[in-house]
Amino acid sequence: MKFEPGKKRYNDYPTFFKTLFQERVQKLSIDGGFTCPNRDGSKGVGGCSFCNNESFNPDYCRAVRGITEQIEEGIRFFARKYKGQRYLAYFQAYSNTYASLDVLKLRYEEALAHPMISGLVIGTRPDVVSEEILDYLEKLAQRYYVCVEYGVESANDTILRQVNRGHDFSVAEQAIRATAGRGITIGAHLIFGLPGESCESMLEGAIRLSELPIQVLKLHQLQIVKGTRLAEQYLENPALFHLYTLDEYLDFVVEVIERIRPDVYLERFVNQSPPEYLIAPQWGIKNFEFTAKLDKRLEEMDTWQGKRHEFKI
Repeated sequence: MKFEPGKKRYNDYPTFFKTLFQERVQKLSIDGGFTCPNRDGSKGVGGCSFCNNESFNPDYCRAVRGITEQIEEGIRFFARKYKGQRYLAYFQAYSNTYASLDVLKLRYEEALAHPMISGLVIGTRPDVVSEEILDYLEKLAQRYYVCVEYGVESANDTILRQVNRGHDFSVAEQAIRATAGRGITIGAHLIFGLPGESCESMLEGAIRLSELPIQVLKLHQLQIVKGTRLAEQYLENPALFHLYTLDEYLDFVVEVIERIRPDVYLERFVNQSPPEYLIAPQWGIKNFEFTAKLDKRLEEMDTWQGKRHEFKI
């Protein structure tokens, strides 16, 4: 991107949505009742060492309720603040392509049948998509907005093994390339600060990921969350972890923004687990507050997305 005075210094997610929809659109988290191959024994048990789905599922999002009921409850929740908007069904909990195609069709199409739903956002692992599933999503994408959001987390295979991820970066690369060219928006997710990963490795990984055909990138800092193996490791030996201070993380995110592909849309920079789950780091900052600090830091440094990006031929 070329920075223009008075505009954001990076491609922000709301702008991305404005190019697609003529009205405000809100993501509604949905628990579709899926599980994960890293929990049910097909690849592993216990899940990734950093993962506790309960720490990011909103109260209205529970698989004990049906999909339509979750949508209705979510709409009631957001309608208090925003009037007259439409919604995307965000299948968020666990791995939302990890089922037979018949099951996926039933759950996705129940969501799409709701008159206020304009499309799907499907969070999943890159090792649980198939050509058959992608062919089906490609057909859906001809009628609805469809985004597949891949949890990549790191491009460093050693780190992925250490957090019990169950796949390497090449699997993520293959899944992203297989999804490209189908009319499906491709999102990807990275965690910065996994134990043992250097800043150089994280920066290189963000650049490698941005060179793949993704449209949306979500970032956040490592959080030590109760009920995870990572929390046990942290309490046993906190010296193994380097948890960013807020200023350190701001500076690192600026470096990432400067070097990634200029046309990628950035959806998120931080996450804040509920206080009852979060052990560390205790920043006490909301997403919009971090974004304001980031905007100020980019302005102070007179830098912007892709300023130091090296274009590949």
